[in-house]
Amino acid sequence: MKELLELIARALVDQPDEVRVTEVDSEEATVLELRVAPEDLGKVIGKQGRTARSIRTILASSGKKQRKRIVFEIIE
Repeated sequence: MKELLELIARALVDQPDEVRVTEVDSEEATVLELRVAPEDLGKVIGKQGRTARSIRTILASSGKKQRKRIVFEIIE
């Protein structure tokens, strides 16, 4: 899951070396925290949050396949 998010984020941003994904597991869910360069934040969020919503949808459907709940957060 972490690798999938890194792959998507690196394709969207101008500075792919600044992409950092942290995975925190708990009993109820897996939290994926995404950090990017400040100037790339808008590209990951997208207009009216459409890109972030799409990423959440991809991660959620992939998590259902593994029977896990995935929470995606963008950290500034």
